[in-house]
Amino acid sequence: MITLPVYNSSGAEVGKVDVDPSTIAPKINKQLLHDAVVMYLANQRQGTKKTKGRGEVSGSTKKLYRQKGTGNARVGSRRAPQRRGGGHAMQIKPRSFYYRLPKKAIRIATKMAIASKLMDGEVVVIDQLDMAAPKTKEFAGVLKALGLAGQTTLVTTSEYSVNVHMSGRNIPGVNVTRVADLNALSLIRPRKVLMTKDALELIKSQASGSTAAA
Repeated sequence: MITLPVYNSSGAEVGKVDVDPSTIAPKINKQLLHDAVVMYLANQRQGTKKTKGRGEVSGSTKKLYRQKGTGNARVGSRRAPQRRGGGHAMQIKPRSFYYRLPKKAIRIATKMAIASKLMDGEVVVIDQLDMAAPKTKEFAGVLKALGLAGQTTLVTTSEYSVNVHMSGRNIPGVNVTRVADLNALSLIRPRKVLMTKDALELIKSQASGSTAAA
């Protein structure tokens, strides 16, 4: 069981919350986390690079000179790969790097990433994160009060908030997401995770619900 302090937007401690990482993920499988991260990174690749083969470069396909009698090495078309301006021998073509792990494995990897962050002491809990209007300066002030200024931070809320999202999107190294959109890569990549108390309670309730169902 881990007891985390709960802060307000001014950085003052206003309470505590208990969470047991083992109820979220009984164990941490580094290989599964690695596989999930590689999958997300692979799916971000565009796969649009391309080189021209010998059939796509300009130039005649006529044999440059006769096979024998010139004293030179035998040679074929000017489009041959070994000649300057020729086609690429191992032609690179556009391809998709997309693939998916099983849904169950992805869900378990996300839970493992959350539990890992909790055990490493990289989760900061705030009582609430409500903003009346999009204010990047105000949002940056909250991060500074919590000691998160200048650190890569994932801000997690229980539900999507337009004002919170728009306030944090222009701050370098800061990403804002809701609990439903968390994944292993988004959790592992930043140094810190800032969660609202409601978001943490939602994660705990989902974990206890899945444990009961199992």
